[in-house]
Amino acid sequence: MQHFSELNLCSALRNNLAKNEFVTPTPVQAQAIPPLLEGRDVVASAQTGTGKTLAFSIPVIEALAAVPRTKTIKVLILSPTRELAIQIDEAFRQLAHGMRIKTAVVVGGMSETNQLRDIEAGAEVVIATPGRLCDYLDRRLIDLSGAATVVLDEADRMLDMGFLPSLRIILDHVPSKRHTMLFSATMEQSVAGLVSSYVREPVWIAVEACAQTAANIDLFCYEVAQGSKFDLLEYLLKNEEGSFLIFVATKEGADRLTKFLERGRLKVTSIHGDRSQSQRNEALQGFKDGVYRVLVATDVAARGIHVDDIAHVVNYDLPQEPENFVHRIGRTGRAGARGASWTFVTPFERRDVARYERTLGIQVQFRELPPLPRPIGLITDLDAYFASMGASPSLSASISQPPIDAPKPTPTSTTTTKKVPSRSRRRR
Repeated sequence: MQHFSELNLCSALRNNLAKNEFVTPTPVQAQAIPPLLEGRDVVASAQTGTGKTLAFSIPVIEALAAVPRTKTIKVLILSPTRELAIQIDEAFRQLAHGMRIKTAVVVGGMSETNQLRDIEAGAEVVIATPGRLCDYLDRRLIDLSGAATVVLDEADRMLDMGFLPSLRIILDHVPSKRHTMLFSATMEQSVAGLVSSYVREPVWIAVEACAQTAANIDLFCYEVAQGSKFDLLEYLLKNEEGSFLIFVATKEGADRLTKFLERGRLKVTSIHGDRSQSQRNEALQGFKDGVYRVLVATDVAARGIHVDDIAHVVNYDLPQEPENFVHRIGRTGRAGARGASWTFVTPFERRDVARYERTLGIQVQFRELPPLPRPIGLITDLDAYFASMGASPSLSASISQPPIDAPKPTPTSTTTTKKVPSRSRRRR
């Protein structure tokens, strides 16, 4: 398939594809959509940013358009994070515009009343995270007995987050004869076990996306002391144009870096696990709309942020796994645009970057550090420090030597002090 126009789709779906300027499919779309339209199960291995949402949305919408509308849940789409579930819903609604296909998002951190109202109103498509969906099943608030189509998006991420028991419970509540679509960035042993248990004679698709992603992204790397990372980030923000998505290791680090950047009067926000869902939605929407130039995030957002035109991704802290490196940098260089990735490594982490290059088949460009302020820390060479500050050598000497008139220390007395007994009242 070279163009979406080659597909035999209903007129409404064809019009929505054209209206949204979807003309040429990505490799995973070109390989997955035809067998999915035939009703075949598909297992696709492709990295973030390769167009997987469209790959499963087109067959699902086409199948729903061919059957009468009912108030039964016909399609279940499972996602590892709230952000990704919400964005799948947005993309699905965009493609199904004018087709009267109702959806419901079932995730934690959002109004349960609104979610149950959407389900009761006749949602045919439920887009859910495993934890909240299992809670609804346990309380018998949702019926999946008619969900004959199941999509597992980012399956490896769901397993990494410990959702395997929840997935087994959910898949036991849907029909055994069903249409299954499984998308995963990697095909580890745990994912292979899930496939063997729940997918029937699938069409296997593997898209090598690392090289494709890197082709649209300039991969730069700086070796920098830990204490100089913030100064280097400020330098990039002043000298590079466009939006910045900055990844850090911890929630505390995200809050701390956000406060530092706010002091420099930058429009910055953050997204991590401790922020409420409304705060995360506001941050993501504000970043999309250009209200914020900088978004600081932990890896909770690496696979949940789908924002076009992100100019720069900064790995302020290295990810723990090579796969997360690809997911992070995949936030830029999307839809054929050019992007840049900047990775900060300490001298002790340089071998980790070499491991990423070998594992992922990529190559980063090490750059020379720009002039940066001296990091504040333990000063061991006063002469060199004051010379760098433009001070005279006499100042160093005056600080390092005690004054001539300084009083001599009083020698320690060797006499012992007689211990005075405490005056405690005798109990009578």
